[in-house]
Amino acid sequence: MRRLVAVLAAAAALVSGCTGSDDPDELPGVYRDAKTGGELRLDPDGTFSATGVATDGSSGPADFRGRWEFRDSQASSDFIYLTVDDGGLGETSGIQLYPSGGETVEFRPDPGGPPSLKLTRADAS
Repeated sequence: MRRLVAVLAAAAALVSGCTGSDDPDELPGVYRDAKTGGELRLDPDGTFSATGVATDGSSGPADFRGRWEFRDSQASSDFIYLTVDDGGLGETSGIQLYPSGGETVEFRPDPGGPPSLKLTRADAS
């Protein structure tokens, strides 16, 4: 019985660490990719700006801006919905961004697939 409890506790810890659920009030800040220099700024007023960010594996880095909103999904992973201003990414008007544990956000073209870009919280300076 103790073994079952230990296994269930370990599984719960792993699952809770993978969901990426975050407090929306803690999401605003600057996130960067050290390798590419891409930067995403989530402002507390619900606006965002991205500089040199590639949102999927097939497009190049772009600059765009718009509004962001945290979506608490009961059916799948919570995500941040980025509504891109007109013309920011051509035909694309919205993108999902996934929090992955407090200090990191990820672009995943396929929500169940691997991230195409992972950005880590940085100093705002």
